[in-house]
Amino acid sequence: MKIIPVIISGGPGSRLWPVSRSAQPKQFTKLPSMPQTLFKETISRVSDKKIFDDPIVICNVEHRFLVAEQLRELGVASQLILEPFGKSTAPAVALAAMAAVEPTNFKDKLLLVLPSDHQILDKCALNLAIKHAADLAMKGKLVTFGIAARTPETGFGYLQKGTPLSEQGFEVEKFIEKPDKRDAEKYALDDNFYWNSGMFVFSSNTYLSELARFAPLMASVCRKVFASLEQTDDFKHIVAGIFEGCPAGSIDYTIMEKTELAAMVPLDAGWSDLGSWQALWESQEKDENNNALIGDVVLENVCDSYVHSSSRLVGVVGLENVVIVETSDAVLVADKSNAQAVKKIVDVLTKKNRNEVKVSQKEMRPWGSFETLFSGDGYKVKRIEVMPGGALSLQSHKCREEHWTVLRGSAWVECETEQFSLDCNESTFIPKGSKHRLSNNTDEPLIVIEVQVGEYLEEDDIERFEDAYGRI
Repeated sequence: MKIIPVIISGGPGSRLWPVSRSAQPKQFTKLPSMPQTLFKETISRVSDKKIFDDPIVICNVEHRFLVAEQLRELGVASQLILEPFGKSTAPAVALAAMAAVEPTNFKDKLLLVLPSDHQILDKCALNLAIKHAADLAMKGKLVTFGIAARTPETGFGYLQKGTPLSEQGFEVEKFIEKPDKRDAEKYALDDNFYWNSGMFVFSSNTYLSELARFAPLMASVCRKVFASLEQTDDFKHIVAGIFEGCPAGSIDYTIMEKTELAAMVPLDAGWSDLGSWQALWESQEKDENNNALIGDVVLENVCDSYVHSSSRLVGVVGLENVVIVETSDAVLVADKSNAQAVKKIVDVLTKKNRNEVKVSQKEMRPWGSFETLFSGDGYKVKRIEVMPGGALSLQSHKCREEHWTVLRGSAWVECETEQFSLDCNESTFIPKGSKHRLSNNTDEPLIVIEVQVGEYLEEDDIERFEDAYGRI
């Protein structure tokens, strides 16, 4: 039986985390081909058609075009399920399990659950561990992978190896939440304790059965959500109003820590969870003072730190063992040893209904991206990037007019009956209510500054007449 990979991309508050080491924001200007990213590495990891079927990808609706473009570049067919907001991994995988079995009249399938932000260096060792896990999963086990606890990590969950089930498989004696430093040091010296990798192999029916047993409300809501999925183009959209009623929970907390079917397979494949600050710091090249630096950064008397600048100069003086991450709409400063607590900041921002958690300054579209630079009463300024060969829809706006200025490249402009090119340092005016389109017919990226003026400036003030991406 082939295994269906389930790739979980992103999560609650993920925008406050830096983009992966190989997918920094400024690199997205390298069009038409995107750089290697952790997501693409994850997809490539499960590309052997002798072992794996087409993947199912769960991601936030804001990331859909970025994910779809990377899948297209890899030539991978995939079911894409779009979450309006995160509810953690247990509901996401429940929906993937239902999607996996529906086309086969609900015949049981093996699933491999992988987060998209992990680094695994030894693909052969991973495939061998997956084979051992699949053997156990076909016998009804819910299998996780254990990573030998080489160092005392307080940011990881742990598991204790139990009775052998096969040559390479074991029962899980117990799961341990993120320990304090004293316990983590003890586990690092004991060969029976492993880091909990957050990767799983199990059958769809076993997972859904245990979910119904331990989280009946979550299972019930997920069935309703799946039945109401809205198919548009290449995407399956989760209806927000129904999904809101679903309890949130991880696979570990919801099922694995409660079930009697939990098993583990040791994995020694150069694994690193790059979702943690410590792991990101470890994965980067260091300067002479052991600092990992990304972007425009100037340091004085700084050591053992991770500093990431996305949009402006960051200067740091007289600090050590810190994490500093600057994006266009937020700045994080944390002690590296306590950086896992950033999730508490995300929780506070979520409770305060802050836009920084809900809406990204930079939004991906099938033709490229746009970033909101400034906004105020009656105006908004955007930086628009159109990939080579890309074109916005032929559209009009009822409530705003627009001014376009080309910063780089050459634009092809349609406005009512007029059609003309617009080169660097040239501009044009788009009146309210006019049919218009911006295109890039060249093989270089097009960058345009758009100034919107009007009484209403939200994205839903768009009437589309033609669209190359099927959004009408």
